[in-house]
Amino acid sequence: MLATLAWTQDLYRHESLGFAERGGAVVNISSVSGQTPSPGIGFYGISKAAIAHLTRTLGVEMGPKVRVNAVAPAVVKTQFAKALYEGKEDEVAAKYPLQRLGMPDDVAAAVAFLASPDASWITAQILNLDGGLDAAGGTA
Repeated sequence: MLATLAWTQDLYRHESLGFAERGGAVVNISSVSGQTPSPGIGFYGISKAAIAHLTRTLGVEMGPKVRVNAVAPAVVKTQFAKALYEGKEDEVAAKYPLQRLGMPDDVAAAVAFLASPDASWITAQILNLDGGLDAAGGTA
């Protein structure tokens, strides 16, 4: 969380980039495990909850010049998350209303949207990327 704060502050203060003057956008990566307890990965969830709170706080504090949002993915098929689904992907995916795990492109598309001018009136928000898991009462 401290690294996220430091990078955002450095970007904002870096005069030659003109980040704030150009109406910059920050998109942080949180996780659904930062919103709901996820057994076995509690410390990870705590760190992602801090990112979510930091995102909302900076979204308020840095406006109107800079927008700050975050995405909060559930299980995405990456090397990092492999231990959460390897050998049981169908079982894990069955908990999701969309019946599949997230893909890196799902996250990339949401980040690209939040960074784009199309999201110019969105700040201090956490966008869940969870295939409907939260609405269905599931946990990551």
